[in-house]
Amino acid sequence: MRQPRGGEQEQGCSDGHEPFRDKEGEVDGHDGLRGRTWPNAKQEARPTMIPFVRDMAFEYGRPDAVSPLIRRVVANNPGPFTYLGTGTYIVGHGEVAVIDPGPLLDAHLDAILTATEGERISHILITHTHLDHAPLAYPLKARTGAIIYGLDEPRQQVDEGDDDHSSVEDNEARFRPDVVIADGQTFAGPDWTLEALFTPGHASNHVAYALSEENALFCGDHIMGWSTTVISPPDGDMSHYYASLDRVQARGFNVLWPTHGPPVTKVTPFVEAYRNHRHARELQILSELRQGGATIAEMTPRLYRGVDKRLHAAAARSVLAHLIHLRRTGQVHCEGPPNLDSHFKLISNGTI
Repeated sequence: MRQPRGGEQEQGCSDGHEPFRDKEGEVDGHDGLRGRTWPNAKQEARPTMIPFVRDMAFEYGRPDAVSPLIRRVVANNPGPFTYLGTGTYIVGHGEVAVIDPGPLLDAHLDAILTATEGERISHILITHTHLDHAPLAYPLKARTGAIIYGLDEPRQQVDEGDDDHSSVEDNEARFRPDVVIADGQTFAGPDWTLEALFTPGHASNHVAYALSEENALFCGDHIMGWSTTVISPPDGDMSHYYASLDRVQARGFNVLWPTHGPPVTKVTPFVEAYRNHRHARELQILSELRQGGATIAEMTPRLYRGVDKRLHAAAARSVLAHLIHLRRTGQVHCEGPPNLDSHFKLISNGTI
């Protein structure tokens, strides 16, 4: 499996979010773009501000009742892509579901078992198969007999731009749930009902789970209150990500529970700002192309000026994801499959 990839850290500080900065390094405070159309070369790039939420009361290993049906236990794996750590959710009472058991940490396994002592874990639900979400499912199943639900790990989750330079080709090494689920499939306990909502984008096998009793969504890494989300090709796909954002927005959830960080309670404006932020980034990329930029290596330092240069490699993969989407929608051209070394050109009135 690949390295954990949750939130982007594109400004070189511990909180990990990705604002656009001007040449003096200040965060622009524009209140966002309101349109729903795709950007085009005649529009101007306008940065947008996301109303991030980052405060969260917790202690590692302590089960916290965060709603009538939800308990959260945070794993001690903080980092630039995991924020405070992986938040494992326990849903229901008596017979419970566990969502995203997390990384292979013995202390976290013990904390989940302690939190559910005297109860039965019937379901282990996986949002996606990155290392900070899924691996503990196997030892948790071994201790409880619970069934693991989710989607298979893709054959190749990483590409040459990722830190570990590895791919998953060996079938035995790939994460496989006991039950491969379907979009819209429901799971139930005595006091809870969860619905699988396919949300590809951050990962091709990303699934969110809607809790009908509280009109809440366990959204994994699809939307996070503390940070924007990494979209890294080939497994990450910006076109799919936009569609998944719209799908979540259309459902009208009261609250989003990301696997990392605190909940998002003002869902509609937050998702709007999240989407507009991506839209604004695409306008900036199109502006770069109009001004003569042709390669990702040329554009990234200007797009992310004021951002720690050590983070430019990750930022370049985000730019690639946007350019792949812009190529699909007929706004840019490159020879052959888009990659980090491609030369991109703007398409105007159907001509290059």
